[in-house]
Amino acid sequence: MRAFIAGCGRTGAGLAEQLARAGHEVTIIDTNSEAFNRLDHGFPGRALRADVTDEDQLRRAGAEGVDLFFALTEGDNRNILAAQSATESLGIERVVAKVNDPVRAEAYRALGIATLCRTRILADALATWSGLPHDPGAEGVAPATGHHREHADMTADASLTVGGR
Repeated sequence: MRAFIAGCGRTGAGLAEQLARAGHEVTIIDTNSEAFNRLDHGFPGRALRADVTDEDQLRRAGAEGVDLFFALTEGDNRNILAAQSATESLGIERVVAKVNDPVRAEAYRALGIATLCRTRILADALATWSGLPHDPGAEGVAPATGHHREHADMTADASLTVGGR
């Protein structure tokens, strides 16, 4: 499977390593070439300096035709722009954007963009860990809605664990 990751922060680098170890073809991009230091020395994928919000740079980096596109930069707006380019211009079917703001996550979901809201995921995991009643209907991972994204099938993972190393 061909995966494209926009953003080589801790999350992006970790995902890139996992996917590469599983035998997938991985390309990861970031605007800061120093970010690639987070990858293991022998990372078998491609690490390229490119702007995730620039459609032409995404094309040149090989995003067109990939199976999975992950927008994982630190900025909600950058992730949404990258996700929109991936779906609307590059025709990628399986796209998810990391979003910190739960309100934005819902708004983007309504626009047809699958979102992963780490704020909501952490809050849900902590509430579950505490054993206190909470709203299990609030999903940290929201599938896209709308006619062009109806096949998105991401669901919240109830097996999250919270603890030290």
